[in-house]
Amino acid sequence: MLRLNCKNSDYRIIGEEHGLNLEEEFNNYAGRIADIIRNLNQRKDKPGECLQWLNLGYNEETVWYVKEFASMVEGRFENILVLGIGGSALGGLAVTEALLKPYWNFLSAEQRNNLPRIFFLDNIDPDSINGILAILDLKKTLVNVITKSGDTAETMSQFMVIKDLMEKALGDDYRKNIIATTDKKMGILRQLADQEGYKIFYVPDDIGGRFSVFSSIGLVPFALVGLDIDKIINGIKDIDLELKNTDIRQNIASQYALIHYLMDTKKGKNITVLMPYSSRLKYIPDWYVQLIAESLGKAVNRNSETVFAGLTPVKALGATDQHTKLQLFNEGPNDKVITFIRVGEFDTNLEIPRIFEYTGIGYLGGKTINDLMNAEADSTMVSLIDNQRPTLTLTIDKIDEYHIAQLLYMLEVQTAIAGELYNINAFDQPGVEQVKNYLYTLMGRAGYDGSSSYLKEKIGS
Repeated sequence: MLRLNCKNSDYRIIGEEHGLNLEEEFNNYAGRIADIIRNLNQRKDKPGECLQWLNLGYNEETVWYVKEFASMVEGRFENILVLGIGGSALGGLAVTEALLKPYWNFLSAEQRNNLPRIFFLDNIDPDSINGILAILDLKKTLVNVITKSGDTAETMSQFMVIKDLMEKALGDDYRKNIIATTDKKMGILRQLADQEGYKIFYVPDDIGGRFSVFSSIGLVPFALVGLDIDKIINGIKDIDLELKNTDIRQNIASQYALIHYLMDTKKGKNITVLMPYSSRLKYIPDWYVQLIAESLGKAVNRNSETVFAGLTPVKALGATDQHTKLQLFNEGPNDKVITFIRVGEFDTNLEIPRIFEYTGIGYLGGKTINDLMNAEADSTMVSLIDNQRPTLTLTIDKIDEYHIAQLLYMLEVQTAIAGELYNINAFDQPGVEQVKNYLYTLMGRAGYDGSSSYLKEKIGS
């Protein structure tokens, strides 16, 4: 199972100024944590609480529906093109990058077991859009357009461009090359899918985008490229039982959340760094950045008091960022908690040849790249301890569907717990909605012209 080592955030390791008395704090917060965990699970089925993601490990109907569709289209497409932004893309990108063979899209069809390549178009840069259209044969591409609201400007503009091209290339058959993943009842995409006859997958009510990776938003693309979604679901189910435990000493999500909360509020460390030591996990921090930033960055708390709460998430990759960010982490402001993600067992081993033994690099010969990666992580951890920098370590046994699901689900649960500790709503995003409304005004959407003069003045036109 997923393991958390938090000893290097304790005052006995890094000193009283920067470390916590974990034993004492766990005792002090035991009751509050137990109440939070019970309360979250009691509220999860109440409409409007946005906690339905806690039930996704038990949604067997959706799993069956997704697997059936993947089986129906097996062998029909060379490419999957996912259109989405934020939570509609980041989870899918993180999981497929972790679980598919490295450099998947560059492998031959035979090396991919005749499964399709997968591409995520998660921005509206015109060069990127035109670039991907130049390399994909749309006749052999299945497009999965994902927006729960059904009117996300970035995603729907991409879709309008691609739908037009697909219709010209395929005629009326273009509909067979489109999947819509959206709200069950509302939204423009839902209406279009009904009118035009696209295959539809639904996003359950009360699930925000950043908590949606294990809904149809993630499961559909996972199944289409051959990932075992049953193992994903089993991983969630198994760790969910652990994370319902109200004893903080038996619940790593509550430990992780409390340590970050106390490091922020007591020690002034409001930056959280996620640093996996595996290139296959390099997009997990991108997903984590949205999860933390949108969930915990809030101006007011539940009592309508101005608090400007939140942790600033930073992504890093070991060992790459030892050569880019470690100097700052070690000697810059001591305002960070750095979490390593370690892999117990890599899928492969790679031995370093015994050559150049007469030189200063001869010591590497006979070792493995695996040994070197682990030594890099250990060396970084010790150097941070030397500089009294708090660190945490999350360890997964291996990179597979079961363990990756547990990692992401735990980070979701700890985010919800952290929101309760901060007494803020971790499931809304008013700062994002304000930007959307300004965007609608600038692009001329009907009903959003009230702030046009204000925007022109601020922009300077």
